[in-house]
Amino acid sequence: MDVTDLKGLYAEVGPRMKAALEHLQHEFAGVRSGRASVTILDNVHVEAYGSKLPLNQVAGLSIPEPTLIVAQPFDPSQLGAIEKAIRSAGLGLNPANDGKVVRIPLPSLTEERRKELSKHVHRLSEDGRNSVRQVRRDANDRLKKMLKDHGLSEDDEKKGLDEVQRITDQHIKLIDDLQKKKDTELLGR
Repeated sequence: MDVTDLKGLYAEVGPRMKAALEHLQHEFAGVRSGRASVTILDNVHVEAYGSKLPLNQVAGLSIPEPTLIVAQPFDPSQLGAIEKAIRSAGLGLNPANDGKVVRIPLPSLTEERRKELSKHVHRLSEDGRNSVRQVRRDANDRLKKMLKDHGLSEDDEKKGLDEVQRITDQHIKLIDDLQKKKDTELLGR
C-alpha cells in the first residue's frame, strides 16, 4: 500500500461527509423559523393531471412579504388542488386563493412550537452526526483491513486513523455550528 491509496481514501471520506452536511442544510431549510421560505413547501405534493407533483412543478412560488408566500399556478384550474395540498400537508398553514393566486400567510410561531422545532433541529443534527460517524467507521474499517492484509504499516494505519478523525471532527463542528445558528433563529438565543 502506498500513500496514493491513503489519499484516495481521504478524497472519498471528505465528499461523503460533505454530502451529509449538505443534506442537513437542506433539511434545516425546511424548518420554519418565522421568516417565509419556499423550502418549507418542498414536501407539498399536488394531485394534478392524474399524479402527485411537487408544488414547485405546478406553481411559481414567491415571497412578496416576510410572512407571506404566494403560489402562482401555471394552470389556473389547479388553484383548488394547490390550496388543498398545502392545507393537508400538516404544516399548520391556512392558504387562501383569490381566483388567480394562492396566498399562504405564515402565522407567527408560538413559544411551544419554537421549542418543538428546536427539538426537531436537534434530531436532524444528530442524524447528520451519525451519518458522518458512519463514514468514519467505514474508513476506519478499510484502514484496519489494509493493515490486516499487510498493505499498510501500523504507523501508516495510525496516521490514517488520526487523519480520518480530524476530518470527522471538522464536519461534526460544522454540524454543531449549523445547529446553533438554527436554534438562534428559532429561539432567539
